[in-house]
Amino acid sequence: MAHDIVFFLAPDDETAAAMRLQGPREAFESVTCRFIEPDSAIAEWDMYFEEPSAEAPPLEQFLGWSWPEWVTAPLNDGVEVFALPQRLTRALVNASSTELEELAGRWTTRLRSVDGDDMTDDDPLAVLQGGARLAASAVSTGGGLYSWSF
Repeated sequence: MAHDIVFFLAPDDETAAAMRLQGPREAFESVTCRFIEPDSAIAEWDMYFEEPSAEAPPLEQFLGWSWPEWVTAPLNDGVEVFALPQRLTRALVNASSTELEELAGRWTTRLRSVDGDDMTDDDPLAVLQGGARLAASAVSTGGGLYSWSF
């Protein structure tokens, strides 16, 4: 489980990859959270928008989903940078508040089932709303949406 996660905007993969060692810091618009697995969160969100349902899919279906691609793979230090799929970025831009609330409920259920009491203290809905704001900026600037974690 990643301790620190930052969803951030960057103009391209090369710029996002350059953030590997120090993280995006204040250089880029971002949303932070703690104690989640960013790759599973990204997959959960993507799956929701491709196959909307308030109920979480079976674990086998979830694990078989197309997971995000690394911009920089983790090394021994555990730092990794993912690019959010373009279709997810567009889906976040177009998501209604009701869809974000439903996704937050579904995501919270999965987090609780996997992490129990060690689940993040962050508000999943606030993280999703922040991600949707970042997605809108990414689309309007032609950049990308990324995740940095440690």
